[in-house]
Amino acid sequence: MARMTSQDALDSVLVIIPTYNESQNIESITTRLRRAVPDAHILIADDNSPDGTGEIADRLASDDDHVHVMHRKGKEGLGAAYLAGFHWGLDRGYGVLVSHDADGSHQPEQLPRLLEAIRAGADMVKGSRWVSGGSVVNWPKSRELISRGGSLWTRLWLGIPVKDATGGFNAYRASTLRGISLDEVASAGYCFQIDLVWRALKNGFRVVEVPIEFVEREFGDSKMSRHIVVEALIRTTLWGIEHRLGQLTRLGRRTLTRGDGAS
Repeated sequence: MARMTSQDALDSVLVIIPTYNESQNIESITTRLRRAVPDAHILIADDNSPDGTGEIADRLASDDDHVHVMHRKGKEGLGAAYLAGFHWGLDRGYGVLVSHDADGSHQPEQLPRLLEAIRAGADMVKGSRWVSGGSVVNWPKSRELISRGGSLWTRLWLGIPVKDATGGFNAYRASTLRGISLDEVASAGYCFQIDLVWRALKNGFRVVEVPIEFVEREFGDSKMSRHIVVEALIRTTLWGIEHRLGQLTRLGRRTLTRGDGAS
């Protein structure tokens, strides 16, 4: 694909869809995305799915020049798949990169509102379940509690204003991804989403939340696990401790400076 020019950068959209055993979902979600945002390109990053997802993706790509496939060696986690997809898209000059689930929980029909917010000036846009107008469908209360609790925990420890820090339906300007040190990101799952929004805010980028309706998957198995939740809690707590200690250190320096001036 030819490199995009600066004039049409925000119109060059790449939607990255990581897959592992999503043979029941990938064709449907790709079709819906092509209808919702016809000019967008799609990158399916498949982690060597044993159920044939990769072969279906190849067929979709052979029939449509807006669909591309990245075959990865094995199951390395959601974060690693997105990072590989981001680098693939940045190398090819896409101006907006989108993270999107394969299972239908992220509704392609809502993607235009995320892109509209990018074009209105946002550096990163999060599709949010927990802002006014956002919602979840067919979720057990336990899952909602984990998600709401994770976002609240993140807000308290890191002091960020984002209400749905763990949400994975996100749009980024290419300049934002280039500015947040992607090569230093080593998180997965919930924690990966927190890591990216935390890095964006720390680097002064404007993060906007827009409401979405999140729908529980109909086919296949969820990739959520206790390990992913525990990783998010531990990493967020460690980041929070570092952040709060930094605040205390800066406060102490200012106090000493004022004291020296008074003397």
